[in-house]
Amino acid sequence: MSDGSGEKIKKFVFKTKPPLIGEGPPETLEVIIPELLQASYNFYTWPSAPILAWFLWEHRRELPGKRVIEIGAGTSLPGIVAAKCGADVTLSDCASLPRSLQHCQRVCDINGLTGRVRVLGLSWGLFLHSTFALGPVDLILGSDCFYEPSLFEDILVTVSFLLDKNPLAKFLCTYQERSADWSIEHLLNKWGLRCEHIPLSTLGAESGIDVHELMQDHTIHLLEIAKA
Repeated sequence: MSDGSGEKIKKFVFKTKPPLIGEGPPETLEVIIPELLQASYNFYTWPSAPILAWFLWEHRRELPGKRVIEIGAGTSLPGIVAAKCGADVTLSDCASLPRSLQHCQRVCDINGLTGRVRVLGLSWGLFLHSTFALGPVDLILGSDCFYEPSLFEDILVTVSFLLDKNPLAKFLCTYQERSADWSIEHLLNKWGLRCEHIPLSTLGAESGIDVHELMQDHTIHLLEIAKA
C-alpha cells in the first residue's frame, strides 16, 4: 500500500496458531514498516529481515528486559519486533547517512515506540563516540548485513568489539545466500569469533506458516556468532 507521497506501507502480522476451544485467543503482533520508493537498499525490507523477525517472535518469551541493538537496521523490522516483545532496543545505521537514521525514527514513531527505542549512528569498522557510549548489550541483531564482501570485515570488527565489551552477548544474523564463494570463516578466526548455523526448517511451525513461503524462493541462513 502506498500513501501517495513516495512511501509504501507494509504490515507484518506475527501470530500463533488458533488455540483449541477454551484456550483463549491466539497471540498476535502487528508491525507497520514504511518503505521509501527509491533505489536505496536502506529503505527496503529485504527477505532476510522477516526471517529474523519471525525467529525473534517465536523466542519472544526470552526478550523482555534484554538489551538489544540492531546494526544496519534500515527499515528495522527485527528490532521493532524485539521492542514490541519487551526488549530494550537500540536501532543503529551508518552515522554518515542521516536519512537512514531519520527513517529508523519514522519506523519507531509509526509503531508507537517514540521515546522507547533509541536510534544511534553506528558505522561498521569505525570507532566513533557513539560506539563507546552504547552501554551493555545482551543481543546484537543484523539482517542481510553480509551483502557486500568488501564490508564483511568491517561488520565483524564492530561485532567483535561489542562482544569483547559484552562477553555473554550473541550476534544473531540472517543473510541471503548470493554466492557459494563468499565466506566469513577466516574473518571469524581472525577476530576470535565462533559461528553456529541455526536450522530454520521448523520456523513458522508455531504459527502454521510455511518457512519456504517466508523465504520467497531465496536461500536464507541464520547464524549465531559469539566469542570463541
